[in-house]
Amino acid sequence: MNRRLILIAGAASLLAALVLAAGASGSREVVQVGNLFLADNGGLTPSKLPKRERAPVTARLIGEIGTTDGSHPPALRSVDIDVDRSVAVDARGIPTCRLSQLTARSTADAKAACRDAIVGSGEAEVEVAFPEQQPFSSTGPLVLFNGGVSGSTTTFLLHAYVSVPAPTAIVTVAKLTSIHQGKFGLNITATIPRIAGGAGSVTRFELKVGRRFIYHGHPQSLLTANCPSGHYTTKGRATFSDGTELGVDHVFPCTPVG
Repeated sequence: MNRRLILIAGAASLLAALVLAAGASGSREVVQVGNLFLADNGGLTPSKLPKRERAPVTARLIGEIGTTDGSHPPALRSVDIDVDRSVAVDARGIPTCRLSQLTARSTADAKAACRDAIVGSGEAEVEVAFPEQQPFSSTGPLVLFNGGVSGSTTTFLLHAYVSVPAPTAIVTVAKLTSIHQGKFGLNITATIPRIAGGAGSVTRFELKVGRRFIYHGHPQSLLTANCPSGHYTTKGRATFSDGTELGVDHVFPCTPVG
């Protein structure tokens, strides 16, 4: 088994999860073009939230990519999603990690170098289909680090590591930018790296994102949300290696309080 595949798959999984399940509240949604489908699910804890003031939340993000006929799915290449303005990200006050601190490091060494910057963790699955071979699946860990805030953009660094056949680390960058476009307040963009030279595709991911911390003497949360209307909305697209685009418009329920 090529453990390097696990590494790259983890990167793809995190980015997809952040985009496709942001603001989710336990409502599975499936979109399909031809035989390719994408399902996203997850939840904000707590799901009961104030109507006006934002409250701290933790997100559990779950997704699946596959085909209706069981064939190997094309690889996810890029995502561009707008997220409801009821959901906000604020990493100011969380220690940051630099790319140089994660490059060529094992997961354990990366955590040791940037332990205070960790904001999420999880697991991903990738399916690899080389020519004239049966497809196989592999899983591996994900670790999300705060890369810092510059203006209206927050950077996240995803680190994944493999030790076979040689120690290898890949760091992927995701950008989350605050916007003011009607009901949307957050844009997430990412380009997903090729997996196994294009032979690998992410098929499942699960990620927990959240962080409570103290900033200027006050308790803060990486993720906050409110629920003025009883739902959250995401709108955008996911692009795959065969040119297929899937719209990822999704309305997630929440329970307003107060």
